[in-house]
Amino acid sequence: MDIIALLVGLGPLLGWGLFPTIASLYGGKPVNQIFGATVGTLIFAAVFALIQGMSLPTGMDLVFSLISGAGWAFGQIITFKAFALIGSSKAMPITTAFQLLGASLWGVFALGDWPGVTNKIIGFTALLVILIGARMTVWKETQESQYSKNLKRAVILLLIGEIGYWAYSAAPQATDIGGMQAFLPQAMGMVIVAVVYALMNLKHQNAFTESVSWKQIISGFFFAFAALTYLISAQPDMNGLATGFVLSQTSVVLATLTGIYFLKQKKTPKELVITIIGLVLILAAATVTVFIK
Repeated sequence: MDIIALLVGLGPLLGWGLFPTIASLYGGKPVNQIFGATVGTLIFAAVFALIQGMSLPTGMDLVFSLISGAGWAFGQIITFKAFALIGSSKAMPITTAFQLLGASLWGVFALGDWPGVTNKIIGFTALLVILIGARMTVWKETQESQYSKNLKRAVILLLIGEIGYWAYSAAPQATDIGGMQAFLPQAMGMVIVAVVYALMNLKHQNAFTESVSWKQIISGFFFAFAALTYLISAQPDMNGLATGFVLSQTSVVLATLTGIYFLKQKKTPKELVITIIGLVLILAAATVTVFIK
């Protein structure tokens, strides 16, 4: 792996690693966060498409790309709600684990991954380790009834949100569209869902006129940067899909640690050690699931 490929491959570490923390720092409600983030993503994608001279896809390529983006926006709205319950430093490892599980199970049952009994045993053991790692990241020394209630609600929400993230990754597979060509219509699908969600909340607040919504555009730039660098990293002449995916998953470490230190989502020394071990388990098991032949 050359240095340029490595740097590109670590783009998602910065983008997806800082996205939840920046979105939380700017604040606002989920409707503000999703509106600003998707507008920022659309601006980034539109500029990229213009520079590359790309036109919008047509037909089913366009439809599935829009569905993909809409799925992400749905999942992210749910994730922002989970942030409000337990904080991004706890929600990110959980949603990462669920996304890894969802992607792996889809690959096994729909795409025929992990052929053979041995590969399936290794793969499903790795998935179990991912769940154990995610559980470790939310462990607390002292039992608090309100935290337990919020954690249960957040886990349920993140499970529901996984439906959207699954659509984000699975929908483009229904066509032969390339990742970069799908980038702009995905962003359009994201904005459509965000606008509909904002309109649904119009009786309670007008996200279109609140300044925090427009500040969240910055967080959208970070998400879009991560998404684009991942698409580039996953190309065969760069890192390839497997290595690119593993490199992108390192973002959960940065997202968790920046949430702890910059958002003051405090942990005791013992909780921090357990959290770091849990993150290592998630990354190690994710690596195993990707490289099973």
